[in-house]
Amino acid sequence: MAPPTMSSMTAGVTTNTSPVEATTPAAVPAVELDGVTITFKLADGSSYPAVSATSLCVGAGEFLAIVGPTGCGKTTLLNVAAGLIRPSTGQARIFGAPLSGLNLKSGYLFQQDALMPWKTAIDNVAVGLEIAGTPRARALEQALAWLARVGLAGFASRHPLLLSGGQRKRVGLAQVLIRNPPILLMDEPFGPLDAQTRLIMGDLLLKLWSEDRKAAIFVTHDLEEAIALADRVVIMSAGPSARIIGDYAIGLARPRDIAEIRLEPAFHAIHHEIWSALKAEVLKGYRQVDSAPAEEN
Repeated sequence: MAPPTMSSMTAGVTTNTSPVEATTPAAVPAVELDGVTITFKLADGSSYPAVSATSLCVGAGEFLAIVGPTGCGKTTLLNVAAGLIRPSTGQARIFGAPLSGLNLKSGYLFQQDALMPWKTAIDNVAVGLEIAGTPRARALEQALAWLARVGLAGFASRHPLLLSGGQRKRVGLAQVLIRNPPILLMDEPFGPLDAQTRLIMGDLLLKLWSEDRKAAIFVTHDLEEAIALADRVVIMSAGPSARIIGDYAIGLARPRDIAEIRLEPAFHAIHHEIWSALKAEVLKGYRQVDSAPAEEN
């Protein structure tokens, strides 16, 4: 039986929230960015300050979405949490331990497909277990079970070229989740999909996430998508020297139907409040893109 929900004031709206243990960061956060800055060295010898001093905690079992203008450093912060980028200053910690290399406790779902085109769907899902030493027969058994969980048991022998965009995303989701990482990192994973498929994938993601409540960081340009999925939404300013300018608890009851939740008055109230803070930064980001030299677009 699911734990009872509670009522709280969030984002200016009193509504039912998900269980408190799913939204309150644990004593030791799953992901902690402490005073992180990121500066990139450019080819001409100059530097670009991508992200100014930023601190952020994501609790175990918490679903966090990051929203902001194009080029504001959302993916850069995600890559710091993944251990793909080392902060210029500050520190990333994973379950309290300093992160000094790749974050082996995370699974990363990219915007573009990360499937190997020469492998079938079942082999793409099984490969992570095989690399970790799981016997092939056992890995294939678990891979088939995961394909069934994402609705693709009948497509196990197909190569990615013969799958639709949504089907490839489902294979990619199974490929990440089969390793059972305690942290799930997602960089606009549904961005390339059509609107209807994005809704279906959002519902599937929430269904799978709700089964064990991994810590999740979801980067998106779509504020509606962020609110529909997340326990918390943080928004970033336009770059350079981007920073977090807002942190909003999303007090919408779980479980959620992505299409239905967007019709609720509470959803619109939360969207209005966040968009009021985000709109100026989005417009600023677009002005920067429009004024950039052609070779930098």
